[in-house]
Amino acid sequence: MYDREVKERIEKINNTFRVLVVTGPRQVGKTTLLESMMPENMTKVSLDDETLRKEAQENPKIFLDSYPTPLFIDEVQYAPQLFPYIKMKVDKNKERGQYWLSGSQLFDLMKNVTESLAGRAGIVKMNSFTYSEILQNYEKEIFDPQKLKQKEYIDVNEIFERIFNGGMPELYDIEDMDRNDFYYSYINTYIEKDIKKIKNIGNIESFKQFMRDIAIRTGTTLNYSDIAKDVGVAVNTIKDWVSILVSTGIIYLLEPYSSNKLKRLTHMPKIIFMDSGLACYLANWENAKTLQLSEISGHFFESYVVSELIKSYDNKGINLEISHFRNKETEEIDLILFKNNTLYPLEIKKTANPRKDMIKNFRHLEKVNMKLGIGGIICLYDKLMKLDDNNYIIPISSVIN
Repeated sequence: MYDREVKERIEKINNTFRVLVVTGPRQVGKTTLLESMMPENMTKVSLDDETLRKEAQENPKIFLDSYPTPLFIDEVQYAPQLFPYIKMKVDKNKERGQYWLSGSQLFDLMKNVTESLAGRAGIVKMNSFTYSEILQNYEKEIFDPQKLKQKEYIDVNEIFERIFNGGMPELYDIEDMDRNDFYYSYINTYIEKDIKKIKNIGNIESFKQFMRDIAIRTGTTLNYSDIAKDVGVAVNTIKDWVSILVSTGIIYLLEPYSSNKLKRLTHMPKIIFMDSGLACYLANWENAKTLQLSEISGHFFESYVVSELIKSYDNKGINLEISHFRNKETEEIDLILFKNNTLYPLEIKKTANPRKDMIKNFRHLEKVNMKLGIGGIICLYDKLMKLDDNNYIIPISSVIN
């Protein structure tokens, strides 16, 4: 079993809150990790079991009375009826780490936690493996533009192998696991266990086509009308389906930067697939080299970098405030990191030959009444070095390793 960066945060939450809540997409290793960390006296129940699920839904008080704490309830979102009774239990007993709750339907789970367990529950977000987890790099530090460091060079072939394979734990934990078999099963399980329980989708094949269209567009701005036209459904249907992918942790929407100092800005977010391997499978790429040489390889590279940043910050429990910039003239800044009232502009380019003209759009942020911090180009160059007084050439290794 691979060590997980998020383990330290889980231990901290368990020692400081009465309830630990672990969320994240299906099959990213939530249950496996929690089972490995369970105290000897903890009981585990899974609401994937239909009998237990029915009991929890129909008789929540009796269900909880039947299982002494500490108790681990897996896929807890299937029985929202439990939450008010968990609240009553932990209000009577202030002991830490009484309940561990996990689930893969983020919106429903967080809604119930917010309504019933506010102040009582500590929340941990889990994702698929980061690059450093796959390599078991225990010295990994989260990316900070103010603390850039030279790291061991990662070449373009290695990067696109990682993008193509993704970070789902079973692909690494189980020897000889076939990638195509895994993702085929993943999609069907996701639709059967998550999608059908969230929304009554009449045409499953249309939904699968929608997922393929979204995957092909990862790293690009989200245009609901274009996708609706391609899939052959209404725009409002696409909006509903996008919200499902977000709420189940499949995609992240990178929101556009906004400021009343800047005019004619776009309002469209960018699509970021949280597991690049899933995106590559859905987009029907046969191998890493084919993707690497394609016209849209830069978008997959950009999406991968952003997802790695999100995952590494989630593992530390740090809120990552990021956006992208795009105006009506299609001038863009791929990523803006906001930290300590400072903007850090970043371009993400699949190139080993970064040029100063690639950061020309950073000038737009000079009009904003906010400090402009260190910026740069995240790319495939082999050395960390200055591009000018305030911007760097940043090898991808300095971001993900």
